Amino acid sequence: MKTRNECREWRELLGAYALGHLEGDERAGLEAHLEGCAGCREELAALAPVARMLPHADPARFGPAPQPPPELGQRIATTIEAEKRQGEQRRRRRFFSGFAFGGAAAAAVAAVLLLFVFGGGSGEDPAQQVRFANLPAGITIDATLEPHAYGTEIHMYVHGVPSGTLCKVWLRGPKGVSYPAGTFRYRWGDDSDAVLSSALDLSRTRAVVVDTGKRTFIAPVSSPVAALNIPKEEEPT
Repeated sequence: MKTRNECREWRELLGAYALGHLEGDERAGLEAHLEGCAGCREELAALAPVARMLPHADPARFGPAPQPPPELGQRIATTIEAEKRQGEQRRRRRFFSGFAFGGAAAAAVAAVLLLFVFGGGSGEDPAQQVRFANLPAGITIDATLEPHAYGTEIHMYVHGVPSGTLCKVWLRGPKGVSYPAGTFRYRWGDDSDAVLSSALDLSRTRAVVVDTGKRTFIAPVSSPVAALNIPKEEEPT
């Protein structure tokens, strides 16, 4: 069940949707979210009667708009700063968010981290910049690959696909074997990158594969060849 915090960004759009002022990717993304979120559907149902009554309101009877308290600006700035810090903490924890560790697994992870921190990891190869070329108009996909002791960290940037699209990412090895790196959901207007990770070493990575729902795109890592554009049915396994 989704929490109110997880739905916060979608709930901010419910008022405009109820008034019929939401269009394009935002409208499509919200409608896709509403299909799977009973809480947001209930809130939209509560807003609908208010939206229907607004055209009957008499502006001549409106009073003056209330003035915000003097300290409101500082309170907003403090809240934004706190959310930024929490976002950075979530990004640092994202690599471990999909796994539940028992005692032995936790010990293994701790050993890998110690190996990396105290110089046991490769750490010699520079980060690899990967840019997807020949994409459909309006879509941009980039990736930065960083070597680590556990494999490869991927900073994935996607912009211009339909809001709400679930993006799946793989790294492809020398023999064409694909190693999953994780998933993230693109939201309209969100230009921040997603931090993912794969067990495949950067030195053995030959391509980055991104599935954006309707299309799958591939960008070579070892050469600047243009990205390939393959049909959905050819999605790597």
